[in-house]
Amino acid sequence: MRAKKCSFCQASESQENPIISGDGVTICKACVLAAHKVMTGQEGADTPLLDMSQLSPKMLKSILDEYVIGQEEAKKVFATAVYNHYKRIFRQHEIEDDDSQISKSNVLLIGPTGSGKTLMAQTLAKYLDVPIAITDATSLTEAGYVGEDVENILTRLLQNAGGDLQKAQRGIVFIDEVDKIARLGENRSITRDVSGEGVQQALLKIVEGSQVNITPKGGRKHPQQEFSQMDTTNILFIAGGAFDGLEEIVARRVGKNVLGFTQDKRSTRQTRDLIHQLEPDDLISYGLIPELIGRLHVVTTLRELQTEDLVHILTEPRDALIKQYRKLFAMDGVKLTFEPEALEAVAEGAIKRKTGARGLRSIIEKVMLETMYELPELEGYEVVINQACVTGQEPPLYIKMTPTKKSA
Repeated sequence: MRAKKCSFCQASESQENPIISGDGVTICKACVLAAHKVMTGQEGADTPLLDMSQLSPKMLKSILDEYVIGQEEAKKVFATAVYNHYKRIFRQHEIEDDDSQISKSNVLLIGPTGSGKTLMAQTLAKYLDVPIAITDATSLTEAGYVGEDVENILTRLLQNAGGDLQKAQRGIVFIDEVDKIARLGENRSITRDVSGEGVQQALLKIVEGSQVNITPKGGRKHPQQEFSQMDTTNILFIAGGAFDGLEEIVARRVGKNVLGFTQDKRSTRQTRDLIHQLEPDDLISYGLIPELIGRLHVVTTLRELQTEDLVHILTEPRDALIKQYRKLFAMDGVKLTFEPEALEAVAEGAIKRKTGARGLRSIIEKVMLETMYELPELEGYEVVINQACVTGQEPPLYIKMTPTKKSA
């Protein structure tokens, strides 16, 4: 006996999703619940999940400012792109000319590791209360090879939306390390890379917008498996990558790498600044296929963070690391103080490691390991971290605080 299929979403019958039938028509539990929400006005295909009247690019940038230090131009571009995307979804019906359709604009973020690419996407997704799926492009492979199918990105988005298909279809997909799937060029390894150009080709369909069959639980597809259809037309795709060596490609194009004995060598800072003169042809030279670049309409670059930026990251954002550690120490009745020189030493250590903001926590953890090991016994003390502590020359300074009467 053939399994029943829903006439509306084509889902197969299961214990979690039973199907009822009558007069030659079938409907599953998921579609019944969705129809109930539409009829009762709780939520439906045309019901905005966001109050667009309260949104603006400036407001979204101000949200980013609370968590992401620096990168002013990138935050402005990103906030505008996200605003336009959701305005297109929820306010397109206000346009009187029904013949015009606004296409979506996906985003490509280019910047070194630890510069804030993933954080920007996570921050706005959390604020807008839309589901987000973050995946590493290096884990994706062509169909038939060991690794994740490209469609598994959408499965993850559906799971993060709590199984709500309508909500997932308005979510955000962040594909990190997209530069690692650059196709092979004449200056690259001659070994076939199964996570290279083939993955870019597979991404084209879902990034542009189409009906995609996905497996609700992920994994490899097989004929006997049940599928759900997801429309990617209103999903915002954000690709990010470090694109090491891209500056040299830009330099060759703009004529900044002229050979000759009298030619001045460019400084590292000048080379980094060239990335802001990026053109689509440079990305093609790097190894992205033109079809994928054509679907990533908004391209912005993030600069490498300097010592001053990293010090601000340590202290200023809402979830700043120093604030987190102070709260952690306060739970044991200990006051934590970082001297300004110590913060600079931590920042300089992250720069030497070339890890950006991601490397800050590991440096602090190493500096304060012994202190945190003894922390429950240090109640009533102030722990002072100076520059010598960070460089490993001296242990942290413990100062007995004046006893204060505890509140009941």
